[in-house]
Amino acid sequence: MNSQQTIPLRDTSFREQAEAITNSMRRVLSGKDEVTEQALIVLLAEGHLLVEDVPGVGKTMLAKALARSVDCSVHRIQFTPDLLPSDVTGVSVFSPKTQEFSFHPGPIFANIIIADEINRANAKTQSALLESMEEHQVTVDSVTHDLQRPFMVVATQNPIDSEGTFALPEAQRDRFMARISMGYPQRGDEIAMIANRHLHEPVDDVSPVIDREQLRTMIHQVANVTVTEQLGAYVVDLGRGTREHPSVRLGASPRALLQLVRAAKAHAALRGRDYAIPEDVRAVSALVLPHRLILTRNAVADGQEPQQIVTALLQNTDVNQG
Repeated sequence: MNSQQTIPLRDTSFREQAEAITNSMRRVLSGKDEVTEQALIVLLAEGHLLVEDVPGVGKTMLAKALARSVDCSVHRIQFTPDLLPSDVTGVSVFSPKTQEFSFHPGPIFANIIIADEINRANAKTQSALLESMEEHQVTVDSVTHDLQRPFMVVATQNPIDSEGTFALPEAQRDRFMARISMGYPQRGDEIAMIANRHLHEPVDDVSPVIDREQLRTMIHQVANVTVTEQLGAYVVDLGRGTREHPSVRLGASPRALLQLVRAAKAHAALRGRDYAIPEDVRAVSALVLPHRLILTRNAVADGQEPQQIVTALLQNTDVNQG
């Protein structure tokens, strides 16, 4: 898509389309406005979303509501211990008739992938997603197959101490732009859920509110949000702060900082601005950075959390340093 097709963010169509998506999701996820916006930010920033929480709080429902609100191809993959990499990417099958191999695409070939309970599969199967999430392509038998754009993985996982789970390796976590937690609903929302859902699931009524081309236009608009050199320096200082922190063994990668900028641009666009400001970076830092930080053993023993470190860095990093 070229720049002539870009619609200014001040145009009402962007805001109306974004609001249509969030309203569609809110009909399913009552009382979860913040989570809904966070998922939309990741979609518009062309990132991947990891939803982590205990079973039964609506992780898969969030993924389904987002996927069904957009008229794109959607595939759901249920991750299990016996799932093979080829079950995700596809396989080359030899045809006796043609004496040739033909590629049979796996479920990864869709615009939105719902990777349900991703940490119930072993590391070998989890790694099947690495190339697709980073490079938007799949290589099978030395042949590379491109994936459609937009491409987004919405993965759900139970806490790593749950029975039958495998911890995601660092390389896998780093490819998720954001990690969010659903949390338990408020009492009133839970009462309403019981009253309204014991016979019918609202997600079954969700239908697309925008098509694929409209989504591509929105993503293109977000990509063109202005980021000043000063703001870029602020992001770099935050990232370097995680690497230099005495309680952190592995800090934010350059990939993490690029994704932080992209998420900040989406946050700015949803507020009608075609430029990002420090408040946008601060608003999305809690989504993008904590799940990438690996603390030292002493820090873990002392009960420190990555979120606490990110919060402290946001308070102590001067935006004017760059």
